[in-house]
Amino acid sequence: MTVLTAIQNVSASIALDRPEAVFSSAEREHFELQVMANTAGLYIAKDYEWQALKVVATLAGDGTKTAFDLPADYDRMLKAAELRSSRYITSLAHIIDSDQWLDMEIRQFNQVAGMWTLHGGQVHIRPAPATGEEVKFFHMSKLWAKDDQSTLKGGFTKDTDTFRLSETLLELCMIWKWRAQKGLPYAQDQDNYEDAKEKLITADKGSRIIAVGRARRLLGDTPAYPVSIVP
Repeated sequence: MTVLTAIQNVSASIALDRPEAVFSSAEREHFELQVMANTAGLYIAKDYEWQALKVVATLAGDGTKTAFDLPADYDRMLKAAELRSSRYITSLAHIIDSDQWLDMEIRQFNQVAGMWTLHGGQVHIRPAPATGEEVKFFHMSKLWAKDDQSTLKGGFTKDTDTFRLSETLLELCMIWKWRAQKGLPYAQDQDNYEDAKEKLITADKGSRIIAVGRARRLLGDTPAYPVSIVP
């Protein structure tokens, strides 16, 4: 389904004539629909950590570099962000407090385990990842749309573009946002969006139990010491 099809479906619910073209049109009403489609798409993309938009980034160490540019498609870190290194068994410690990180920079502490933080549009890691060391992390991509050639993009610009997430959710989001913008009752339409979103989130998470042979564990559990010890 293209964004034009979604807009045509939405038009029936917001009492507008069915447009034959939107992004190539100069009509004000069509421009408003363009803006609303992009507003809804961005809102949905940021409303949850959708699997389709999760991307793995890899940082390559050279022994001296401690600051790495964020990926070109970077939107945000996951809420439970972790950086994993080929050098350490456990994840790198996330230093959220800027002053704490600055204190380490000034005092030139020699960290035994890796640490990381974000500032200046870069990922900063101490100590510097060694040559050959890889540091990987998940992030959310800002490219939530794609064109008819499957090129990913950060918004709709053509009638033939498609939404990488749920088109139904896009339509429901557009309806309540349009009605809210026009000063019309929208509470039920927003509830319809939220109900549909929660169902999609449940499906997007998948099963919470991983079974291997006779053993079971909850997804996200980490062994206290995830290596074999040979006496």
